[in-house]
Order: sequence, then structure tokens, then C-alpha cells
Amino acid sequence: MGLVDGGPNTPIPGAATGGPDPTAFDALAQAKELLRSVRAGALATVVPVSAFPFASLVNVATAPDGSPILLLSRLAAHTRHLASNPRLSLLLVQTGAGDPLAHPRATIMGIGECVVDPDGRAALKARFLARHPESALYADFGDFAFWRVAMEEAHLIGGFGRQGHFKAQSLATSLDGAEALVAAEAQALAEMNAHYQAVLARFAAALAGRPDGPWQATGIDPEGIDLGCGDRTARIAFPRPVRTLHDLREILSELVEPTRRAAPAPDD
Repeated sequence: MGLVDGGPNTPIPGAATGGPDPTAFDALAQAKELLRSVRAGALATVVPVSAFPFASLVNVATAPDGSPILLLSRLAAHTRHLASNPRLSLLLVQTGAGDPLAHPRATIMGIGECVVDPDGRAALKARFLARHPESALYADFGDFAFWRVAMEEAHLIGGFGRQGHFKAQSLATSLDGAEALVAAEAQALAEMNAHYQAVLARFAAALAGRPDGPWQATGIDPEGIDLGCGDRTARIAFPRPVRTLHDLREILSELVEPTRRAAPAPDD
């Protein structure tokens, strides 16, 4: 049985009947969306001796628990800084037209850890390259390494007059009981991208307001699914946590219904 049962005559048990109030502001949900959907951010490290803050641009992905993943060259200044002092902050910004300060952004503060054990590195690499496939050209160069950011806290500005501050335990995604789901992520992504691309495109358009295109699933975790289409991203948050592949199949089938209702009627 496939992950998504999206046939036109298929009943959708417990199908969603509507989205959240668009006028409501959920600071934590906004912070989580930025964490999961922004592809690059400003990394601030501490320069040894002088203690000046040093900002640089880095690509970003996330582990299943939401921890930011960075691919850094050992030759880069920020990597040398982290070797001396692992404290860092990472600014993630949602860009758009108009005043840049009217758009949401989040600053993640935490500790950088270079992951060297083979299994851990392989897991971060798979996640990172799903978000940044072009990085495969240099990800295995000897001077590059994958880093995981152990989040301590985060500060969100959601636009003028909207903000929130969170500890790591609020921002992170709990993986308790979801070990099988995490282990099966590669298989689930392969199945979705091979057989359900039309459904993914409907998710991106109807649930995230993104333009049409060949959307692909790039990550699955208990709280949602990440989509990518070229340099565009979308985060589809689940209405409740999923812990197993059975839970995932159920919730994806439920999400099909509102996308079907939002689709334009076919021409006569």
C-alpha cells in the first residue's frame, strides 16, 4: 500500500476541514517554519583573542529533530573560530518584496559540533544533500565536514510588533517513539518522489501557497514534511505528530482532501 492514497473516489478518514485562522500569529510555529524552510543563513562566530563577532553566509539544512546542519570547510575562518569557541548564532530570514524588516526572521543560538563518526556523518549528509543537491560536488572533499548545531535558544521577529523567545526544548522536534519513522525516511522519500509528485505539487500550492512545479519531498519528521523545487522550499506542518509509517500514511491521506477541494475544476 502506498504512502498516499489520493485516488478521486477514495474516502479520506478524518480529512481536514480547514486551515488555521490566517490572522492569528503563532510565534513558535513561525520559528519552526523558518528553521525548516530557509536554505541559507548568516552564521556568527567569535573571533579568538579579539572576541569580535564574525558573520558569514552558509547553507543550512535540518536534522529530523530540527537541529541545524552546516557543511563547513576547515579552511574557512568561521570553522577556525568554532574550533576555538563553539558558541554561535544563526540568522534565518524569510525574504520578500517591500521593507525587509517587515518579513519574519529567527536567530538561533547554540553550540556547534563537528560530526566525525561515520554513521552520524552519513545521516547529516543525506539530509543536507536532499536540501542542497549541488553541494554533492564538494561534500566529500577532505577539507569539508558536517556540523550539527545543538540549539540553546531562539529569538523570533515575525514582523513589526510580533516576536517570541524560545528555549531549545520548545523549538526542537521530539523523536521519542519515532525511531522507525526516522530510519525509514529515505525509503519514504524515494516512494513519494517516484509515485506522488502530483500530490506533492498540490501540497505546495494549496497548503503552502507556492507556485506550481516539480516539487520533491526532501525531508520527513514527526511534525511535518519538507518540499523543494529548485531554489524554492515549502514546509507542510502536520496537524498532529506522527511517529510511525502508519501514522504518516494516515496523515498524508488526510491532507490530500483540502488540496483536492482547492484545485480548480477541470474544463468541460
